[in-house]
Amino acid sequence: MSQSQSQIEPSAPGSRYRYVVLAMLILAYTFNFLDRQILGILAGSIKADLNLTDTQLGLMGGVAFAALYTTLGVPLAWLADRVSRTWIMTVALTVWSGFTVACGFAGGFWSLFLSRMGVGVGEAGGVAPAYSLIADYFPKEQRARALAVYSFGIPLGTALGVLFGGLIAAYVNWRVAFIVVGLAGVALAPIFKWVVKDPPRGGMDRAPQTLASGEAAPLIAPKAPAFGKVLATILPKPSFWLLSFGAACSSICGYGVAFWLPTFFQRSFGLSLTDRALFYSALSLIGGVAGIWLGGVLADKFGSKNKAAYALAPAICFLVALPCFLLAMNVNSMVWAFLIFLIPTGLNLAWLGPVVAAVQHLAPASMRTTTSALFLLINNLLGLAVGLWFFGYVSDLLAPRYGAESMRHAIYIGLGFYVISAVLLIFASRRLKRDWVD
Repeated sequence: MSQSQSQIEPSAPGSRYRYVVLAMLILAYTFNFLDRQILGILAGSIKADLNLTDTQLGLMGGVAFAALYTTLGVPLAWLADRVSRTWIMTVALTVWSGFTVACGFAGGFWSLFLSRMGVGVGEAGGVAPAYSLIADYFPKEQRARALAVYSFGIPLGTALGVLFGGLIAAYVNWRVAFIVVGLAGVALAPIFKWVVKDPPRGGMDRAPQTLASGEAAPLIAPKAPAFGKVLATILPKPSFWLLSFGAACSSICGYGVAFWLPTFFQRSFGLSLTDRALFYSALSLIGGVAGIWLGGVLADKFGSKNKAAYALAPAICFLVALPCFLLAMNVNSMVWAFLIFLIPTGLNLAWLGPVVAAVQHLAPASMRTTTSALFLLINNLLGLAVGLWFFGYVSDLLAPRYGAESMRHAIYIGLGFYVISAVLLIFASRRLKRDWVD
């Protein structure tokens, strides 16, 4: 379907439809992370059933998923700048959910590895188009919060994946957990397409025009530029690289720790599968939602006065999160562990609203989807492919010395990426005003 055929006029300010769209995008993103993160809570059961190592689990969760997820994201985003974004997201949702079902039928490492690659293929078309849609439904002064609310799909999906995946695996088996959540996503896809409409690109960035009759002139979407022009616009900007690699370093910790914390709770805290599911799902939901909302509010509040706030706010959050993680991992009380873990769990995700909003303003509206995909390429290639593998590999490396506590020490080492991320984002804050596109 062509871009002109699929688009509708953006909803008028105050219209509730934009919030319906946002709710559907959150729901799709929830399934995105549910299908992506469910492997973490099922890792112990899969490892025992298929006789795998931590390194192999890290490869399945990271490299298998990220290899095509990151590389296909750019061409799919380029396509989404030219055709219906909602169609691309609908097909993507169907594909990644279908391959999640296939994970439940895997008989060994390679069949599960290939199924996870299929999940990555589908999810490649799920996020960058959503960023672009939100930018076309919400005005500039509300975008950081809208993108932060959209990012609620991360803790929601993580929490639901951990909760339902863990409970289903505990009372049935891990295969049924994959099949159930995958089929639910397939059922959502046609509903998503029916509800979400594609508005003109850049409609919220242009002043409304009126015809001689006094009626509002229809908004005409700008022509999508060539891919080379997008690269020529984005790549020379230092803030793009600093934001991308700053977010990527935080994602090495974010994705890696999120995937391996259930294993840490099992080995170091001695929690059963059911207890891990309840403990970690509550932690992800409460801490994640609070942290994402905090980041969006801070960016919209201070970013209007100083563009540097879009990068400085998450940098500060990462520096505070580091000692909190270390403290939470070394308390004896599970109650105190839960309360302290809430802090870094939230601060770990506070970057989403500010950084993603800033990336949306590094290019004109007609380039936003492709620009977002380039950002996600860097962020996820390091965060997913490296992060999950890194913690598993270091854990296996340290196992002869630390035994069951090897994952604890792997996490200690990996948390150093927060410092690198904070430094990169501080440098980015000094360039944002110069590189900003209103």
